Amino acid sequence: MGVPILSSKKTSKKTTTTDNVFEQPFTEKERRQQTVIGAVVVAIIAIIVFVGGFFLYQNLNADKIAQAKVAEESELAYQKLQNDPKPKYATKDGAFIISNRGYNQPIKNVPTVGVYLEPLCPGCANVERTLGSTFQSLVKNGQINLEVHFMTFQDNKSSDDYSTRAMNGAINLTQYDKNPQHLLKYLSNIFAENFQPGELSSYKSVSTERLKQQAIDAGVKKQVADRAFKDDSNWQTWLKTADTYTFGRTELYAKGNDSFSTPTITIDGKRWNAENMTTESLLSKLGIPSMNTTTEAR
Repeated sequence: MGVPILSSKKTSKKTTTTDNVFEQPFTEKERRQQTVIGAVVVAIIAIIVFVGGFFLYQNLNADKIAQAKVAEESELAYQKLQNDPKPKYATKDGAFIISNRGYNQPIKNVPTVGVYLEPLCPGCANVERTLGSTFQSLVKNGQINLEVHFMTFQDNKSSDDYSTRAMNGAINLTQYDKNPQHLLKYLSNIFAENFQPGELSSYKSVSTERLKQQAIDAGVKKQVADRAFKDDSNWQTWLKTADTYTFGRTELYAKGNDSFSTPTITIDGKRWNAENMTTESLLSKLGIPSMNTTTEAR
């Protein structure tokens, strides 16, 4: 059987000019243009990096300068607290220690709880409303010493130096009223939801007479309250000095913060970083099973 022979016919492929469009080398002019464009892009990137780095450096440097200034002012304020006239029972750190023995008579072998309170601070109000009665009971039972710091740095959020007037009265109560429980109840009263004023545009003026009434309602005799609130700014300079000293105490800063804020609570000098401040969590931290046992003053 024969095998058929297939004839093949060559077909020629015509090359068009479009097939070589992208194979043409750049001209000298085009190469120069590409070089210029590349140089410009590199320059722009370099400028962006430089400017960004410059501003980052400036910000970091500004933060360091600000922190150094706070530290310097704090140190100077501490010296003033030691040398200038101060309230009778004030400590060298600008605090008032309260126990069931009275003012500045701490009990041995019990924890010392420090509280930093600002009259206009909403967070301070929450702490006082949650733990205020607990503090009073623990002090009365002799289970803790309470170290109270009267902060006034939010005067600018009122129209009449409310913070200074509120805490100035508190200081005078330590001088003229021998019962610390009256002071603690006064603090609870001024942080009460139906009394604490708002801040800034929400602030409504609170008279010194109304503050005095909170002291009377706390158990202070009227004649004593009259004396305590007669001059509502006699300790203003001392209060501001204590504020300035406290601002530089980095051990009091909340984790991740670079400045002091309220409310702040310490236990034996160390900041308590509890996320949920409750009576139960406080007692657990203090190692106190209950508030029912009275410890004799010693």
